[in-house]
Amino acid sequence: MMSDEESLEDIRQRKREQLMERESPATGAGDTPAEPIHVSGTDELTEATEQYDVVLVDFYADWCGPCKMLEPVVTDLAADTDAAVAKVDVDANQPLAREYGVQGVPTLILFADGEPVERLVGVQDKDALANTIAQYQ
Repeated sequence: MMSDEESLEDIRQRKREQLMERESPATGAGDTPAEPIHVSGTDELTEATEQYDVVLVDFYADWCGPCKMLEPVVTDLAADTDAAVAKVDVDANQPLAREYGVQGVPTLILFADGEPVERLVGVQDKDALANTIAQYQ
């Protein structure tokens, strides 16, 4: 009977853990979001760059073919790295794009400790981006 009680307790513990996982937001490696954060203004971008040590910001447009090609790459990076990934629609956030000097899309700006440290324009390779991110972690 003792083993039956232990197995019931094991089941209860596993169920508790599953419930806790469902209640907590999805995170990637470390404590960063596992999916890109959609930013809609300077305040939200500032909040993201202050909250996370390393943030890759993807300035994009819905009509942009290269942006669509880059989308799965940045989504994978959000899940696979310790960097947070933010997406900024330049059409909906023109002042924010101007503030960061974005003249073409896609433009990626990497922030480390709240400061922009890298700027990449155009479609980028996942491994190259992951290596760039790793330099600041």
